[in-house]
Amino acid sequence: MSTNKLALIRYKTIDNCLRQKHRKWTLDELIEKVSEQLYELEGIHNGVSKRTVQADIQLMRSNKLGYNAPIIVTDRKYYSYEDPNYSISNSPISATDMEKMKEVVEVLKHLNGFAYFDEMSDMIARLEDKMLVNSGEHKQAIQMESNTLLKGLNWINTLHKAIREEIPLLITYKSFKTDTPSDTVYFPYLLKEYRNRWFLICRQKKNNGLQTLALDRIHEIAEMAKSQFVPYDGVDFERYFSDTIGVTKSIKDRGNKVILHVESKNAPYVETKPLHNSQQILNRLDDGSIIIRIDVVLNFELEREILGFGECMKVLAPRYLVNRIKRRVSQSMKQYSDSENNQQKTKEEK
Repeated sequence: MSTNKLALIRYKTIDNCLRQKHRKWTLDELIEKVSEQLYELEGIHNGVSKRTVQADIQLMRSNKLGYNAPIIVTDRKYYSYEDPNYSISNSPISATDMEKMKEVVEVLKHLNGFAYFDEMSDMIARLEDKMLVNSGEHKQAIQMESNTLLKGLNWINTLHKAIREEIPLLITYKSFKTDTPSDTVYFPYLLKEYRNRWFLICRQKKNNGLQTLALDRIHEIAEMAKSQFVPYDGVDFERYFSDTIGVTKSIKDRGNKVILHVESKNAPYVETKPLHNSQQILNRLDDGSIIIRIDVVLNFELEREILGFGECMKVLAPRYLVNRIKRRVSQSMKQYSDSENNQQKTKEEK
């Protein structure tokens, strides 16, 4: 049995006794009451010693646990609270605990879109307000990535339930490639977040391949009969996405050997924040730049990651990816060239 648990039972019992305004308590009576509670709650038959209860009272009086209980002795015999409204349950939170709780609240607020956090939203708000009032100030210690304009978070509750309870879903979905939404029955398997955007990993009823649906493209969801559900029987998703940056992947996709050159100024950044778990340094060049290798699926998210480094990163292999990046960079340059030409033309017309 945990000593801490027994101690908490003793403190709580002493507190309950001293809160009773209609009677006075001697030390022997407190010992008897604590012994009764230990037997009733934990089945301990040998009771509690006088020294233990005296030490508990001294500890409750001190600041070691943050109680500072105003326990007094009258007539050299009777124990009571000097403040009749005091209770250890109402004792203020320590400064250290306050800082820890603030950080926890920030994390809970970030996760508030999830089903089981929906029920806590009111409690989180009240807890935060209470802490701010008690502290008298608010210095932000944590700031997590969020996007208040992001759509689709309202579906997390429904999708999470469907995954847990294995419920097929009729989803009205509008992809970026179509002009109108379409209705399709899906078997939901996993909710996945990437860069603060949520996706559903699922399978169509009439298709064996896995699909990825963005929650912000979902228009409607309706539950279907549970008897129709077909469970996922592939490799676990931890392994499935182990060779993937982002969420875009089919069952047939496999990791490719991608070789990248990173210029010297960005080399330390890429070393300390690898693009992927598979990242390894193949060569360190004299100018401070590095050659790295990652083994990943060739998808849109990988391309966006590489393009995000601009001129600081160059694809060396495979040839397919080299050509893809060259084509996209060329198209980007063309947009700027067209823009400059249009501006020049406008000036000439004026």
